[in-house]
Amino acid sequence: MGVRQTTILVILSFVAGLVVASFAGFREFIPGLLEGAWVTVRITVQGCLLAVVMAVIAGIAKMYGPWPLRWLAVCYIEVFRGTSALVQLFWLFFVLPHFGVFLEPMTVAVVGLGLNVGAYGAEVVRGAIQAVPRGQWEASTALNLTRMQALRRIILPQALVAMIPPWGNLFIELLKSTAIVSLITIGDLAFRAQQMNQTTLKTVQIFSIVLVMYLAISMVITLLMRLLERRAAAGLSRGRVS
Repeated sequence: MGVRQTTILVILSFVAGLVVASFAGFREFIPGLLEGAWVTVRITVQGCLLAVVMAVIAGIAKMYGPWPLRWLAVCYIEVFRGTSALVQLFWLFFVLPHFGVFLEPMTVAVVGLGLNVGAYGAEVVRGAIQAVPRGQWEASTALNLTRMQALRRIILPQALVAMIPPWGNLFIELLKSTAIVSLITIGDLAFRAQQMNQTTLKTVQIFSIVLVMYLAISMVITLLMRLLERRAAAGLSRGRVS
């Protein structure tokens, strides 16, 4: 799906939201759900930033770090990939206080989801780096670059293009995973919807709006990743030409 098609889908998502919101039976729920959607967006953006940082660090450490860092990276990846995101949130929120560590619910949500997605992203980073042709490493050796200099200047810029599509999928998965943060007392979009549904019993109206909101946010993520992919590919092409 190209940028043009994605842009059209984003516009259609927002139009659908406006159409749904215009119905008389739906209007009363919009303000509360928008507040919940803003919380969901904040968690998603901050969690994505943390996930990218952790993925790059863990992926590179697993491949090229000294054995203590490599061991830590492997433990982090396997633990967070091999256990439930919900259990991880509960552990951070309910178990850490027994050890004297108290975190705000919002912090727990960002850290928990960011670390969870970052563990999957570390394998994306590793796979993208390994996909770079071997000749690029040989060229960096001929230029007398250290391993880290070669990674930063030659390998990672090329691997970035291959990373972007799977990262788009991971970001959308993180967005959908934010629905579980309501279980640690955060008033996100899913929490507001469930709360309204329990008090009004207007299930069709409420969850129709929520469905469109999640779709609109996910389509915005998809569009941004498509634009980033196009820009990265163009920059890589210019670098090769020069």
